[in-house]
This record gives sequence, C-alpha cells and structure tokens, in this order.
Amino acid sequence: MELYTWDEMEKEVMNDKLARKFVTGEKAMLAQIFLKKGALVPTHQHESEQISYILEGALLFRLEGKEVTVGKGQVLLIPSNVPHSAEALEDTLDLDVFSPIRQDWIDKDDAYLRR
Repeated sequence: MELYTWDEMEKEVMNDKLARKFVTGEKAMLAQIFLKKGALVPTHQHESEQISYILEGALLFRLEGKEVTVGKGQVLLIPSNVPHSAEALEDTLDLDVFSPIRQDWIDKDDAYLRR
C-alpha cells in the first residue's frame, strides 16, 4: 500500500502549456494533466485504454474521424490503440486513468508531449 498526496507531488513540466503528475501501480496509472488554453496533444496511440475525466475546463478530442468536446464533469473512454489528439479550449485539469500503465511516460520516451 502507498499513499500519495497530489499537492505534495512535483509537476513534471512537458512544455510551456502542459504539465502532469502521475501515480502508477503494476496494471493501472492515474494522472493529473494540466493544460493551458491552446495546449495541443498531437495525434498518438497506445496500448492503454484511457479514461479521461475533466475536472476543470474543456478539451476537444479528435478520434475515429470525429471531434468531441469534453467539459467539466464529463468522461471520455478512449479504447486501446485508437489514434487520438486533444486541444485545450480553456485552462484544463484532466484526470486520466490508463491500463496497462504507460511505460513510455515512466521511461520519459514520450517526445510527442515534450514539444
């Protein structure tokens, strides 16, 4: 068992509009994603299922040839291996769950987020 306190964790700054904090177990990962208005997460895909819960703000997701705006209190499920991108329509706090874990994040092999 491990206990984490978000406020005590250091933000990992990816670029001038994107930062994150995450906790990982063996099979699942929970992440706080901080996006400033205009932040872009380029099209990418991963083995992990992704559940994105918007706590504040709004994100425009593009996936499977569709666009969907996800706002405060809404949740988007992104299936495994589906290419997707996101754009912050306003300053946004997003809580993401990934399963399996994002090993590329742990290894810092996620250059697409660091631009």
